[in-house]
Amino acid sequence: MSQKQENLIVVLDMGSAYTRVLAADLNDGALRYCGHGAVESAGMRKGLIGELAPAIKSVKAAVQQVEQVARINIDECVVGVGGPHIRGFNATDGIELGSRMREIDKDDVRNAVERTRAVQRPPDRDILHLLPRQFILDRQPGIFDPIGMVGARLEVDLHIVTCSGSALQSTVTCANRAGLEVSEAVLESVAGAEAALKADERELGVCLLNIGAHSSDLVVFFEGAVVHTGSVPIGGAHFTNDLAVGLQMPVAQAEELKREFGNAVVTAVPQNDEIEIRNPGPQILRLRSIAEILEPRARELFSFVKENLRKSDLAETLDVEDVMDILGSGCVITGGGSILPGMLDVAQSQLRVGARIGVPVPLSRMPAELVHPAWSTAVGMLLYAHRTRVTRAAENNTLRAKLRAIFAATF
Repeated sequence: MSQKQENLIVVLDMGSAYTRVLAADLNDGALRYCGHGAVESAGMRKGLIGELAPAIKSVKAAVQQVEQVARINIDECVVGVGGPHIRGFNATDGIELGSRMREIDKDDVRNAVERTRAVQRPPDRDILHLLPRQFILDRQPGIFDPIGMVGARLEVDLHIVTCSGSALQSTVTCANRAGLEVSEAVLESVAGAEAALKADERELGVCLLNIGAHSSDLVVFFEGAVVHTGSVPIGGAHFTNDLAVGLQMPVAQAEELKREFGNAVVTAVPQNDEIEIRNPGPQILRLRSIAEILEPRARELFSFVKENLRKSDLAETLDVEDVMDILGSGCVITGGGSILPGMLDVAQSQLRVGARIGVPVPLSRMPAELVHPAWSTAVGMLLYAHRTRVTRAAENNTLRAKLRAIFAATF
């Protein structure tokens, strides 16, 4: 592999509506945009791969766009995983360090995490992420890096994200048959958070909602750590389908109306505003009639989010009466479905917290068109993969330094 290829990071975001590929390289330790591609998805059903051949064709087309623009060959990628099959839960366990207190090293941390992850789960579930919330040393909580500390028992609070093994394998198979080796899989909501959340929001407590086409994934941060992940079965395509049925028109026309004239709040649309549409048949359409269809679906979406949060173990885990009390920074909504006017108002009224639209932080040389909620997942996957590489490189350098010290002492 060439030096340029070693510095290249490529991510593949296979959504229900669009398949996106984004590439960046490392330049003096920072990510620099190389190219992007986006094509309409094919073979996807309700956020999962329903037909492999059309899905492979979409991936190849998006990859080809990037290769032509950036003049690179892409043979490896990071894939995003999301949808209703995602399940997250919290677990706590640990290890005894011996009869006497001693200093904790990396192996102790690794063993505590392995002990905690060894929970029973259905055979068709794969672990996607192990996300430490905190370490507990001799019953003292709130420790984030126990290495070098002294104690007799080390425990870890983990948030464990699992996914359907078959759904993950289908995504990997699709990428492989499109000529790509998968180096890593990332939960899409965690990726979106990487791109769109601020550090203080993670500390104060925030819910990020990534609104896709057929489902919306959510992740909750509190005191800087992930404490909940989940998914609700409503996305932007449901809004479009409601319009198509309610106004008796083709889905493509309904999508166009939603994008140009849609609003999730009826009262935000002037009562007398009208447009003329020609299909089916010439007719005058009140713009409020569009909002009257979209608003109930928006309210349902955020009521599902609230229900998902309240059915979680968050209130018990964090010792609060109402789980909404931990959302000091409110709700950040991102993804292609977040740009519908009025969504922030509905989020605030349903969740009773502040809300804002989340857009990805721009990379060096990244086009302005990508600073858009629809690209939060892809940009976040790049940032996540970059951070993972840096962490692994630092660990390898530390190991090499220790080995050099050992040999120096020996000889």
